[in-house]
Amino acid sequence: MKQVSDKLFIAPQLTAGDILAAKARGIAAIVNNRPDGEEAGQPTASENRRIAETEGLGYAHVPVVPGQITKGHVTDFQAALARADGPVLAHCKTGTRSATLYAIGEVLDGRMAKSDVMPLGERLGVDLSGAVKWLDANNQ
Repeated sequence: MKQVSDKLFIAPQLTAGDILAAKARGIAAIVNNRPDGEEAGQPTASENRRIAETEGLGYAHVPVVPGQITKGHVTDFQAALARADGPVLAHCKTGTRSATLYAIGEVLDGRMAKSDVMPLGERLGVDLSGAVKWLDANNQ
């Protein structure tokens, strides 16, 4: 888990054990940004939802195909963060899509400058150039 903000952490694909470990570390909700069937052997959203909810964690599935982020994905991601009663762990294959959704939302809402997106990615060890490209393409 990499800490993005006071409320958000990102991670690669979660297993059942990862969800239990996240709960033990104080995570209140999981946001899955990975479409089902993206890779052989990946747990489905319904499998991980069942585990999370059994453990008393919130769960949201906002599936994003790499390179195909929409404003709706961003607002759904923001809504999932806002609903959570504590820290959120968002995941995809590597954590990049989750961090991208966060960064775009922060810029759109005026909490982050576009010039701060790449330094955030460097701090997290993820490539947020896609977020900058999305913002440029959407006149932000």
